[in-house]
Amino acid sequence: MDPRISFVTLAAHDLAATRAFYVDGLGWTPELDVPGEVVMIRAGERLVLSLWAETGFEQEVGPVRRGPGVPPCTLAHNVATRGEVDQVLAEARAAGAAVTGPEERDWGGYTGYFADPDDVRWEIAWNPGPIGLSVLP
Repeated sequence: MDPRISFVTLAAHDLAATRAFYVDGLGWTPELDVPGEVVMIRAGERLVLSLWAETGFEQEVGPVRRGPGVPPCTLAHNVATRGEVDQVLAEARAAGAAVTGPEERDWGGYTGYFADPDDVRWEIAWNPGPIGLSVLP
C-alpha cells in the first residue's frame, strides 16, 4: 500500500451547518454537494474532504462515539508565513469558529487552532522546518 491519503471523511451532526461553515464561511467550493447527504471539497491535488451527514456515516462506518473533550485527531493546514496563520485564523473566527492561539511553539513554529461545527480541530501552522516546507504548494 502506498503511503498516501485520498479522502478525509468527517461525520457531520448537522450537515447544513457544517456545509455553511466550510462553503459560505471559509469560501471553499464543493465538487459534489448532495443536500442532506454529503459535501465533497477538493482539499489538495489528490485529496478530498468529505463531509457526511452523521446518519449516513453511521450506516456505512458504524456508530459515532461522542463525549467530553477534544476529538482525538486534528487536520492541519500549513502556510508559508506567520502572518498567514493570523489571517486564516481570523477568517475562521469570522466564519463562526472558536479559535485558540496562535502562539510560538517550542519546536520553532507558530500555530493556532479552530474548531468546525462538529468540534473537529484544524491546526493552522507555519512550520519553518524541512517537513513543514515540503507540504506547501
